[in-house]
Amino acid sequence: MARKYLIAGNWKLNNGGLKGVELAAAVVQASKEVAGLVEVVVSPPFTALAAVSAELEGSHVEVAGQNLYPKDSGAFTGEISAPMLDESGAKWVIIGHSERRQYFGETDEQVGAKVAAATAAGIKPIACVGETLAEREAGNTMTVVFRQLESIVPELNKKPGFGVIAYEPVWAIGTGKVATNEQAQEVHAAIREQLKKTSAELAEVTRILYGGSVKADNAAGLLACADIDGALVGGAALDAAGFAQIAKAAKASGHDN
Repeated sequence: MARKYLIAGNWKLNNGGLKGVELAAAVVQASKEVAGLVEVVVSPPFTALAAVSAELEGSHVEVAGQNLYPKDSGAFTGEISAPMLDESGAKWVIIGHSERRQYFGETDEQVGAKVAAATAAGIKPIACVGETLAEREAGNTMTVVFRQLESIVPELNKKPGFGVIAYEPVWAIGTGKVATNEQAQEVHAAIREQLKKTSAELAEVTRILYGGSVKADNAAGLLACADIDGALVGGAALDAAGFAQIAKAAKASGHDN
């Protein structure tokens, strides 16, 4: 079964109002040639979700939230639920990003609960895993990644192919460093083998994205790797033309998953 490339742009703490709407419109124009061939997603801050969703309605670009709270509603001031994301027009949500784990203390258990909440609400989760530089240098990359998968995989297996995994080595996020094609492929292949232990179907249909200083000039090599099904893009997603070049690299990859 073919896995369509997915290129998702995480805007992080940027473009929370009119500038976000303008950037989203520019992404649509810059990436028109990949429509129907590559899935394109942008993830603005919560303050711009509804406006960006309205701007993108009818286009080939979809919208993701950057996080969610696992309860549907209630007295949780400042939090955003999966049904609220749905009402805002978001079809996707990024969960367990390394910045959430590092700065806000998110645990594997919390990430699993969020993936479950998103899936139950019909919001497609992009569930993130990845090791720190110290963990890689200690030879613990697979141990860490597999531990993080434990809370995610049972939820993904409820609707195989609905959710997505993003491998993002923490040491390559916002640093300008990027895993080599071989390093990235090694971990992606190991994740897919781990998924096979749950279900051959889950391993076959689950898209695994690479995230970590992905740019137009390194995207082609990464996206040509057999088990890399797209990219979770940070800084480069703030430039419509550069972000579109990554989506075009996916279209041109010639990699037949």
